[in-house]
Amino acid sequence: MAKYVVLLGDGMADESLEELGGKTPLEVASVPNMDRMAQEGICGWVRTVPPGMPPGSDVANLSVLGFDPARYYTGRAPLEAASMGVEMGPGDVAYRCNLVTVKDGIMEDYSAGHISSEEASLLIRDLQETLGNEEFSFYPGVSYRHLLLWRDGGDAIETTPPHDISGRPIRDYLPRGEESEKILELMERSREVLARHPVNRRRVEEGKNPATMIWLWGQGERPSLPAFRDVYGLRGAVISAVDLMKGLAVLLGMEPISVPGATGYLDTNYEGKARATLDFLREKGDLVYLHIEAPDEAGHQGDVEAKIRAIEDIDSRVLPLLLDAAHSSEEPFSILLLCDHPTPITIKTHTADPVPFVIWRSHQERAGEGGYNERALQHLTPYTIEEGHKLMSLFLGHLCHGCGGCG
Repeated sequence: MAKYVVLLGDGMADESLEELGGKTPLEVASVPNMDRMAQEGICGWVRTVPPGMPPGSDVANLSVLGFDPARYYTGRAPLEAASMGVEMGPGDVAYRCNLVTVKDGIMEDYSAGHISSEEASLLIRDLQETLGNEEFSFYPGVSYRHLLLWRDGGDAIETTPPHDISGRPIRDYLPRGEESEKILELMERSREVLARHPVNRRRVEEGKNPATMIWLWGQGERPSLPAFRDVYGLRGAVISAVDLMKGLAVLLGMEPISVPGATGYLDTNYEGKARATLDFLREKGDLVYLHIEAPDEAGHQGDVEAKIRAIEDIDSRVLPLLLDAAHSSEEPFSILLLCDHPTPITIKTHTADPVPFVIWRSHQERAGEGGYNERALQHLTPYTIEEGHKLMSLFLGHLCHGCGGCG
């Protein structure tokens, strides 16, 4: 049976940068494997974020997975709750809970210096002991990414992702709306709890950013999603370091696979992720959604060198293993290469612009020109798939059971 891999480099796409001579990080990066795939495959552009929806990884990845966000999306935090095994009842609202560094009223670091999961768990435990009650519960996640569950809570509140306001005063972006005073109170009270914690005192001594407060955002109720296998007829898995993607896997009935050393950053275990992909395809299933977060994190930090390095690591440390397996496979082997959204270095956050994609198949002989970057594909492929959730059916050769689940 045919095998499929979706290789998604989160936030890889960008804009032309003066410091790169008017080129994008994808243009400057050395990516011979991506370029060869573009020359041998089918290229195009896809709009992963429906008009009017926020350009978050939650919306965009739901779209790439083949499900219409306009129909199924309820918020980011409920997806992460599913990954963490946090049960949500009717009326419960989950909030993403970032540990952040705010200094003099400025969002200095949305990740508290990419705090370790071990350190963060101690902080979240203290927050639960001090601020948790029958209404509010804190749950530890990975690094700076955690969860707050508000039982019978409110979601008619306007919130802002902290990575959207790096370097800006937080006063203009604090939660607002009906019942927002409860969320604001938790955020304010967290300052005192975190200020006295030995983890933060040690981080300051080591020259690292401390977690000075929590930032609550991405709220929503539990969504109802059909199973991926019911819609597309394939046994699938998701490999990612972030709870968002693992939660999507749980809710779609796909297998969430954890890889030792997968961090969601530049030091992630690239080869381990690629090998876990091939192990699943060989032993259990048909499709793997391989998500790599590092380019997005570099984009949020405005670090162009780190973004180029992350892109090159995907090309040199992931794709060789996948392509070697594809060429040696007796079964048809297809790879969809793309990102979920651009994360431009200049603005340090996401945009809703279309992103370039390549569909490469081991059994399809084709010789083209150009490479995998924004400028090359703009010239070669002027068309765009406007409804991003339809890309999955194109990639799978219209393997859809017609149940309407994909929208």
